[in-house]
Amino acid sequence: MKDKTEKILEYMDELYPDARCELNYEKDYELLIATVLSAQCTDKRVNEVTKTLWSYYDIFSLQDASQKDIEKIIRPVGSYTKKSAYLIEIAKKLVKDYQGCVPNNREYLESLPGVGRKTANVVLSNIYDVPAIAVDTHVERVSKRLKLAYQNDSVTKVEEKLMKKFPKNRWGRLHHQLVLFGRYQCKAIRPECTNCKLQEFCKYYKEHNQK
Repeated sequence: MKDKTEKILEYMDELYPDARCELNYEKDYELLIATVLSAQCTDKRVNEVTKTLWSYYDIFSLQDASQKDIEKIIRPVGSYTKKSAYLIEIAKKLVKDYQGCVPNNREYLESLPGVGRKTANVVLSNIYDVPAIAVDTHVERVSKRLKLAYQNDSVTKVEEKLMKKFPKNRWGRLHHQLVLFGRYQCKAIRPECTNCKLQEFCKYYKEHNQK
C-alpha cells in the first residue's frame, strides 16, 4: 500500500511532469535578480520587468546604474526603492568578488542584500542542481494543508520537514511541482478541490468541503 509521500509524488508527476521555474532567465545572475524581485510579486510581472531591465543593463552596467532609473523600471514589482538598492549592491558584489558570476556558495549568496534562504535555494537548485526545497508562500500553504507541517511552523521548519519526508533526489523537482500546484490548483482563495487526488490528506478540504 502506498504511503502519503508516495501518493503526493505520483500526483505531482501526473499534474506537472515537466515542472520548471517560471521565472525567465538566460544567465545565472538574471535568475538571482529575478528571484529577489519576486518577493511579494507574481512571476509573470517579474518577467515583464526583467525583460525591460536586461534590455538596458547587464550585471556590469547595473552596478553603476542610477537607483532612480532602476526604481522606474522595477516599480511594478512593489517595494521598488528597497529592491532597486538591493539590485545595485548585488551587482557590485558579484562583479567585485566573482567577475559577475553567481557562485555555488550558499553562505555567500545569503550574505547578499535581499537574498535569504529561499532565494539561495532557488538559485542553487536551478543553476547548480543542488538538492534543495525552496519554501515560498505556495509551498508553505500546500505543505500545511496536506499536513506535512504544522500550521504554526516557520518556513525553515517546513523546509526541514519536507526534506525529511521526501527523497533527496526529488527535492528540486518537487519544489517546482508544489509551487505550480499551489499557484494554479491549491490556491489561497477558492482552491480547486473537486478533482484533487489528495483530498484524503488535506486539512482544508476536510474543513471546507466535506459534507
